[in-house]
Amino acid sequence: MNVQIKSYLASFSEPPGYLDFARIGPTSHDVTTTLIEAAQLLRGDSSIALAELELQAAQARAGAARLLRAAEHEVAFVSSTSHGLFAAAAALQCSSPDHGSAEREGVVLVPRGEFPSNVYPWLRFEGRGGLRVRWIDSPRITPDVVAAHLDGDVRALSISAVDALTGYRAPLGALKELLGPDRVLVVDAIQGLGAVPVEVDAADLLVCGGQKWLRAGWGAGLLLVRDRVDDRLIPGLGGWSGVQDPFGTDEDVPVPDSPSRGLSSTDDPGRGPAGGTVMHPRPPLRGAIAHTLTNPDYPAVAALGVAIDLVLGVGVAEIGRRVAEALGTLLDTARSAGAKVLLDDLDAAERGGIGCFRLPGLEPAATHAALAGAGLVTTLRGGWIRLSPHATTPPETVQRLASALRAPLTL
Repeated sequence: MNVQIKSYLASFSEPPGYLDFARIGPTSHDVTTTLIEAAQLLRGDSSIALAELELQAAQARAGAARLLRAAEHEVAFVSSTSHGLFAAAAALQCSSPDHGSAEREGVVLVPRGEFPSNVYPWLRFEGRGGLRVRWIDSPRITPDVVAAHLDGDVRALSISAVDALTGYRAPLGALKELLGPDRVLVVDAIQGLGAVPVEVDAADLLVCGGQKWLRAGWGAGLLLVRDRVDDRLIPGLGGWSGVQDPFGTDEDVPVPDSPSRGLSSTDDPGRGPAGGTVMHPRPPLRGAIAHTLTNPDYPAVAALGVAIDLVLGVGVAEIGRRVAEALGTLLDTARSAGAKVLLDDLDAAERGGIGCFRLPGLEPAATHAALAGAGLVTTLRGGWIRLSPHATTPPETVQRLASALRAPLTL
């Protein structure tokens, strides 16, 4: 065992029966310490605290850019995955910057079985200037499946990198190749980033909260907006944090005059206090920050930065190898007990860190309760027991699962 992975494993201390990282990932000692120190910092001089937290946010952005293989300005912080997906839905409007205010038909493809956080943003903006939702009904979102839904109206595909129930890992690179440069690939990466290899280069827009596999706790997530699609987006949710000089009246700052700048040519802008230069709306900043509402939760961002550094230190490939090994052994154990595994024919390249099973003839709720009684933390969803181990899951957990499934009278 090399020094990096040994140090990584020593950073965590969750119970050995914990198999619920797809719900929430217990934080490391370093992340916990960072949150405590940030809270203590805020007890003192707020100007000193803010300067330190802004520095930590800059460091976190640099780490996130490395993880996402992106330029730093292409990365911003949002409060959650849902926040980021709402920003994506607001940015992809039927009237795009290069087409002025003229309405044109636009469709976003969304798998019907997606986690609700990747459904409601599109539904809420549908009929309010947003893209019309076209459902895809398939447990596997392959290029062939998507190709059957493509036509001239399709402008985007929104998909999870790893499905929250089945564990199916989408072939993002092949999907982006199919979509081509004129359609946008929106990726919800929360069930994969930091745990398994994710084809982040394929994503035009990517969002990921920090509380699951990245193990950063709640309050901060990543928003990636690639430069290659920036000219097709508007800052629909962009607030004051995403504009140039929000308090200024400099005549050097051009007045926005298109949807991409946040103001139509028919709007009546406000004037500065001296009745001179237009104050609002201001032109957006370059990059992902244009789509932010306000300043992020700086302590949460600092924690996310520390969590990302832990991942970068050991490498996603090594973490992913351990996750796959742990999940494979757990599913083999369930199969040996007669369990049915959901999408059991997924190969290694198609499965993330999630697997589901149920025991024929037994109520899933009873199975779930028995596992909890044996000290195993899992999720019951849709009649399936969801297993989601991490690199830190010890062999003892497999033995605990085997013993629990060998006791049918208690189920």
